[in-house]
Amino acid sequence: MKLPRLIGGFFPTAAPPARAGFAEAPLAEMGAPIPDLAPLSPDDALPERPGAPAPFPSTGPQGHRARMREKLLDRGPDALADYELLEMLLFFAFKQGDTKPLAKSLINHHGSFAAVLAAPQHALMETRGLGTHSVAALKLVHAAALRLARAELRERPLLGNWDRLMDYLQAQLAREQVEQFRVLYLDTRNQLIADEAHGRGTVNHTPVYPREVCKRALEVGATALILVHNHPSGDPTPSKEDVAMTREIKQATAALGLMLHDHVIVGNGKWTSLRQQKLI
Repeated sequence: MKLPRLIGGFFPTAAPPARAGFAEAPLAEMGAPIPDLAPLSPDDALPERPGAPAPFPSTGPQGHRARMREKLLDRGPDALADYELLEMLLFFAFKQGDTKPLAKSLINHHGSFAAVLAAPQHALMETRGLGTHSVAALKLVHAAALRLARAELRERPLLGNWDRLMDYLQAQLAREQVEQFRVLYLDTRNQLIADEAHGRGTVNHTPVYPREVCKRALEVGATALILVHNHPSGDPTPSKEDVAMTREIKQATAALGLMLHDHVIVGNGKWTSLRQQKLI
């Protein structure tokens, strides 16, 4: 992360035009019957992550939808495996057909249920079997989960609920494929006022402007801040540029009477606190 040089062309390109998946025929939008979802053949299955064992060796046949709904309602969501949750989520996009093979193939490819939900929209849209309706359903559930976690954070001081905060930041940033810089704005009780993105960059660079961070803090009435950004490499070790940027923002916020509590760098399943490392 370098400060504050802006490198052109780092913004992600727009997602490719929406297309219908093989079970999301445009006929569905015109009132025509939706065709059954054809089972995925071995050649259709998504490639598995290199070097990672597939959690599902087979994308075999799917049970009846009514039985799945009864299982959910009678025994609760904890009775469902991750692929079953994803399978049922796809029910909303595919009115007929077997969604179990597609659900298992998606988890085999991305590595987990959470990784499927957090996958970039353009990557999902390019997946055979997914289309506008199914990708919208996946991204809606992901957004709902993040909003629920953020709402829970607002109800208590962040500094006293560090583990919950780290869980939220992991869900928000750990699977991002480019750097994203966020600021958590806190009130006098260290409760969350706002969590806002201040920039998205490349795989190893995001421009950050201390002036904009301070300006926004005054606009929302914040008295303290926590800086957050991710390392898409998965290694949360701070760079020299990370430390220099943090100290510059700390100097700018101190001049306005604002407290910079920390700068957290999020990796894949790991995180680093610059304050705990005594770097600020």
